[in-house]
Amino acid sequence: MKLGVALRRFAVPRIAVTVFHLIRNRAFVSPRSEVELSRLLTIGRKAQVGSFVKIKASDGPVTIGARTDIACGCWIGGHANGITIGDDCLLGPNVSIVGVNYRYDRVDQTMREQGHVSAGPITIGNNVWIGAGAIILDGARIGDGVIVSPNSIVSGTIPELAIVQGNPAKVVFVRR
Repeated sequence: MKLGVALRRFAVPRIAVTVFHLIRNRAFVSPRSEVELSRLLTIGRKAQVGSFVKIKASDGPVTIGARTDIACGCWIGGHANGITIGDDCLLGPNVSIVGVNYRYDRVDQTMREQGHVSAGPITIGNNVWIGAGAIILDGARIGDGVIVSPNSIVSGTIPELAIVQGNPAKVVFVRR
């Protein structure tokens, strides 16, 4: 871990992060969350970040839209291609958004030695509701107005106004 990243993660008091985001864009970041102070992190106006949320933006950009609510226990980890969450989104408790994967194509090396790979940016549209425990994987694209059922795993493209569920998430209904 780089020294600057370590200092931002461990030396900056959490209440300072809360005050920074409150003054900068009237967003509430719980002092019980672990949100990095980083140029790569953008939190929109009036967004709310709950307790025990971890947002890591030291490896890639993370953009959270205006009035987006992130419930307790969520984990958002950006990587080179980035994560974009639209406006007016709801993320239920314990949602994970993972912006990177391990390489596993060579069997003569451990996965740790092969490094990381990123399939593309994660894009979550506006007015999206992601249910508790859902996992959004690297390269996922979720359209506007989508509902992701609890404990679903999204790894591909979801069209606008769809309701999806399962592992992998499949469209079960389209909102009208």
